[in-house]
Amino acid sequence: MDKQVIENRALLTSAITGLMSEPKYLESKWFYDRNGSALFEQITELPEYYPTRTELEILEGNANDLAKYVPANAALVELGSGASTKTRILLDRFNTLTAYLPVDISEQFLKATAKKLSSDYPLLSVEPVVADFMGPVHLPAAHSALPKVAFFPGSTIGNLSKEDAIALLSRVRQWQGVSAFILGVDLVKDPQTLIRAYDDAAGVTAAFNLNLLARLNREADAVFNLDAFAHEARWNETDERIEMHLVSRKAQTVRVGPESISFKAGESIHTENSHKYNEKSLNYIAQKAGWSVNTIMKDNKNLFAVAVLTPQ
Repeated sequence: MDKQVIENRALLTSAITGLMSEPKYLESKWFYDRNGSALFEQITELPEYYPTRTELEILEGNANDLAKYVPANAALVELGSGASTKTRILLDRFNTLTAYLPVDISEQFLKATAKKLSSDYPLLSVEPVVADFMGPVHLPAAHSALPKVAFFPGSTIGNLSKEDAIALLSRVRQWQGVSAFILGVDLVKDPQTLIRAYDDAAGVTAAFNLNLLARLNREADAVFNLDAFAHEARWNETDERIEMHLVSRKAQTVRVGPESISFKAGESIHTENSHKYNEKSLNYIAQKAGWSVNTIMKDNKNLFAVAVLTPQ
């Protein structure tokens, strides 16, 4: 069966499950089709969205120290690689690397990025891995014996529940030859800074969130009127997370595949969480998964951190 047909069926099944739940939700992994991936790259350049530029500053300022954790002839394995922009900082400094293995669910975007990197780093073996990192990731057999350093930037770990974050860290801990995990984490801070980062004045984050409904229309036989939903960012103090929602502007019924989904006015679809961490909560998830937090590198405003985990 065609890969796109399989993915469309998986998207529809996931959407129906989430939209028939109480409260309604959609899995955030479906954000990243070609349009969503391009919109997210725009988000990373917005003035309100501090995580990307702050993490870049940390990586650039500490790349030589990070290189000390990379064994000779290692493979750098990046989870949710996207455009691999931050990766180039590491590839330029990690002189002992043999391979770069980007892992992403967005196949077209991944392969285009990998092709460009192969051209720019001709001495490096670049092998894209199309996979959902929330499940088992099967790395290329040709690189199975290499020492491995995992790289998970962008605070994407924050999109996972604590239980799912621990499960992910545990799976990576079981990789053959894994010696370190370089992890980006967004830090707990004042709520207004956080809300501005997820509800920008230009409306790019709103377009990114609404693209999830547009994707359902394109690929999952849904009929959403995008103008009938509004983007909203909320700070959940109890769970220390930003939540993204799509709020129904009116009472309405929407067809999604064979199902009719009813919405009350003001009812929301919960589309994403972004958990924020401090040193205590980071140590907790690391230790539960068999890692030790070896070092934490922060910017001077304590907005963001890059942590290096090593096996216990």
